[in-house]
Amino acid sequence: MFVQMRKITVAEGFADQVVERFQKPGIIEQQEGFVDLKILVKKTRRGDEEVVLLITWESEEHWKKWEKSDAHIAGHKAKRNEPKPEFILHVEVGHYEVKAVKQGGQSAAAED
Repeated sequence: MFVQMRKITVAEGFADQVVERFQKPGIIEQQEGFVDLKILVKKTRRGDEEVVLLITWESEEHWKKWEKSDAHIAGHKAKRNEPKPEFILHVEVGHYEVKAVKQGGQSAAAED
């Protein structure tokens, strides 16, 4: 499995807007090899907030196919004309190969 992580730092009070945007149904869920999308919000008392998106794919090849797809590219082209919201302060992206998964007291090595 393969995971893309996006860590989005936003101004205080705006994490919910990012969560709402990414929890809406989209075309990514219909893509071959898409496993799931987890949306995490870092618990903070005050100050900047973090929203982390963990997008899991069956393989890196499935993710690459999505990145190069007409639907994905068209979605980004449409957003280029929109100004970036001022409350988004920083975005960090990372890509990870899943090496092991533990579930309900079991452990299993990730398949290559």
